[in-house]
Amino acid sequence: MNEAPPPFDPIVTRRGFLGSALGATFVALPARGEAAPVQDDGFRLLEAREGALRLVEQPAPETPIWGYDGQTPGPLLRVKKGQEVKVRLINKLAQPTSLCWHGVRIANAMDGVAGLTQSPVPPGGAFEYRFTPPDSGLYWYHPHFLPHQAEQLGRGLYGVLIVDEPALPHADRDMLLVLDDWKLDENAAMVDDFGSPANAQGLGRIGPLLTVNAQAAPIAETLPPSSRLRLRILNAAIARIMIVSFSSAKPIILAIDGQPCEAFEPVRQTIPIGPGARFDVMLDVPAEKAAEALLILRGDGEPDRTLASFKTEGEARPPLPPIASLDLNPLLPAAIKLQSARKIDIVIEPIGQSGQAATNGPSGRPLYWKLNGVALEGFGPKPLFSVKRGTPVTLGLVNHTGFVQQIHVHGHAMRLLHDLDDGWEPYWRDAVLVPEGKTKHVAFVADNPGKWAIECLMAERQATGMTTWFEVT
Repeated sequence: MNEAPPPFDPIVTRRGFLGSALGATFVALPARGEAAPVQDDGFRLLEAREGALRLVEQPAPETPIWGYDGQTPGPLLRVKKGQEVKVRLINKLAQPTSLCWHGVRIANAMDGVAGLTQSPVPPGGAFEYRFTPPDSGLYWYHPHFLPHQAEQLGRGLYGVLIVDEPALPHADRDMLLVLDDWKLDENAAMVDDFGSPANAQGLGRIGPLLTVNAQAAPIAETLPPSSRLRLRILNAAIARIMIVSFSSAKPIILAIDGQPCEAFEPVRQTIPIGPGARFDVMLDVPAEKAAEALLILRGDGEPDRTLASFKTEGEARPPLPPIASLDLNPLLPAAIKLQSARKIDIVIEPIGQSGQAATNGPSGRPLYWKLNGVALEGFGPKPLFSVKRGTPVTLGLVNHTGFVQQIHVHGHAMRLLHDLDDGWEPYWRDAVLVPEGKTKHVAFVADNPGKWAIECLMAERQATGMTTWFEVT
């Protein structure tokens, strides 16, 4: 079914799950942001600036935020595969910033990692991003400037990019669910503890207020019985791992981190979504009237909470064929030659004891983490490794810390290797969760030239030592 995209406009613990798991009318995605204005030269203008958001009911005041065009999520950018993206970033914040296109296998100069692929955009400055995404999928954009990454993201500076498939699968409703958490004081203002030692050395900055599309959870949707939903789920939180389950509906995963996979039902109908991760899920709501399907955040040391409810009302829609897989990405290799791969281990360790920093960076800022025995403030002068284009690479992600780590590789899509043999999971990732005290192995073909970041996506750990880079020549 070919359709033009809409205009821009039982409790499972984290440790237990990570150890065991892993046409009708096309409705526009509900995005909070309006379309980004288009200039005469075809660039879409995005202003990073202050704004306000109603997170707590009146009489509490609105919460001051930072957002693209003053809103969060920022404007939804939606294009067809093969369509060029042209964005002009204007920085109206008091801090330098940049614009990173998370998960896109992008040309290196457009990756938006300040200090590695470009200079930071100063207050009052501008930078133009221009690229054609090679793959369809769900991606997002956000700042990438250390040491202010956690604060800028945590104050709401992010948005979504969707690159539609040439042929959209059938869905009665296509919904974008951007998950986030917020830490507010009694006046509904943001608690300003970004980068505190407790956050950087611990679980990270986790807020008690949960939102879906910047609205306090739960949100509710009403559909005819048997309607088919496509959910595009993004975890935009800077530290919280969202372990979500479905109740009264059978979810089928169509894509992970933007890349299509063979459609499958997740274990226990539960999905662990680390910071920055994205899942495309298809499901049919119940066939009965006045029924309800739920999306639930499983509590890890806290009660379960409903994120979204999908209620049925009216006449049932006619039966639909079984949910089918999306077309797999032909640009990704069918196999990776592991026997000839360049093998690199990345050992993640804490520095010193909890509550203290063992070293400071050149700016005097504390560092709490080291990779392969080295603690760096941002990106070092030399790459962790360098390979020629087309080289297969395997990374051993060795987690010697007491916390789960979400490790992200820029510019490439990876296979998660099996723990006990040389096989791999039947999907692609751009980030993987590495349980505390465990090792995970990933493999990819280094086919994108440039300087590429490897980092933890718990944002406050990035700025305190958990960032490195590699080079493809």
